[in-house]
Amino acid sequence: MKYLFIIAILFLFGACQQQNNVELIDLHIHLKGDLTIEEAIKKSENEGLKYGIAANCGLGFPIQTDEQIAEYIKYMRQYPQFYIGMQAEGREWLHMFSPEAINLFDYVFTDAMTFTDAKGRRNRIWIKEETWIDDEQEFMDYLVATTEKIINTEPIDIYVNPTFLPAQMEDRYNEFWTTERMMKVIEAAKSKNVAIEINNRFEIPSEKFIKLAKAEGVLFTIGTNNVDKNFPRPLYAEKMIKACELSNKNFWKPEMKANN
Repeated sequence: MKYLFIIAILFLFGACQQQNNVELIDLHIHLKGDLTIEEAIKKSENEGLKYGIAANCGLGFPIQTDEQIAEYIKYMRQYPQFYIGMQAEGREWLHMFSPEAINLFDYVFTDAMTFTDAKGRRNRIWIKEETWIDDEQEFMDYLVATTEKIINTEPIDIYVNPTFLPAQMEDRYNEFWTTERMMKVIEAAKSKNVAIEINNRFEIPSEKFIKLAKAEGVLFTIGTNNVDKNFPRPLYAEKMIKACELSNKNFWKPEMKANN
């Protein structure tokens, strides 16, 4: 009887471990710098991770037309081990590509790192010289409102680089990302069934944000947003999976349209 009890406990423990074992899929990989498609194949296989390779599409980026999308999709179809993603850049992308071309991708994502402010200034908030901050709290309110609008109106599957702050403000994350502001973004994502990326490069969003989003039923993805081949495993995502007790049911996974 004692041994049966032990076996039952081990079975339940194993089932629990299996339930919380998350399939790691990094959907925010770019063929940039020295990361070639061959290097991506090797890195993906060596680390036992599945990748989504995303193209930068928008004003001033490598892909700016439907024809270029078609060429990219044709090229990537040679590598069925990868999901094919579209990173929609800026707010102009909606007017640059047809719905038919956009729909060729397995998934589409964007962020709020490029926007035009109330004074008509085009902000690219990852570049200090192109970020306009007259008043920090007003800037945050505008950034949150912009994020809500993006999630509510743009045809995306994932919102990436979530809660990113410009360099001038990033050391005061908890001051600017209040619970109220977090919930506005979370509620927008929930209402539109948009997944939120857990970003490994910037280590965002915070554990608090993830727990709040999880409680609302928002799904997550994992993404790195690399600049070359020198990026590690998704260590931040793995940390958050453990800290927030995430399982596969908490993650969104695209379908491979390109291979249908």
